[in-house]
Amino acid sequence: MSKPYTLKISPEEAKEMPMVDLAFLILKEANTPFYYRDLMQEIAKIKGYSDDEVMDVIAQLYTEINIDGRFACVGNNLWGLKRWYPVDKSEDGVSSAARPHIINDDDDDDDEDLFDDEFADEDEELDEDDDLLDDDLDDDLTDDLDDDDDDLVDLGDDLDDDLDPDADD
Repeated sequence: MSKPYTLKISPEEAKEMPMVDLAFLILKEANTPFYYRDLMQEIAKIKGYSDDEVMDVIAQLYTEINIDGRFACVGNNLWGLKRWYPVDKSEDGVSSAARPHIINDDDDDDDEDLFDDEFADEDEELDEDDDLLDDDLDDDLTDDLDDDDDDLVDLGDDLDDDLDPDADD
């Protein structure tokens, strides 16, 4: 079935967590692909789903892992995490007899922190640039509206003259 694993979240958190996120954690902790049915059974066990409840949500989870970019179908209904499989060696998973090499991702959390720190200054600079652009656009829009108001006043005067030819300028 699957390799033993231990989730690093409380049972209460697991029950409240979306199934697709729970599937991600299960695959990450087990560090091995799962057949879809086995993955669904693991989720059902953690969430305490009955067989009827599983039948109600089984298609929903399948759709979600298909759409979610973190997952990859690596064989006949065998699901793993996309980051385990190098992009340059992508082949048809069904026709490949050898099982792909799985990259250990125990230090993923550290990588995410580095990424956040690395781009924090750039985000602040972009926010400042956005504020400056917003101010410029606001000024341009105000000027355009003022010009339009002046044009409307001139048109109104012309209409008054057309309607009342005796009116003084």
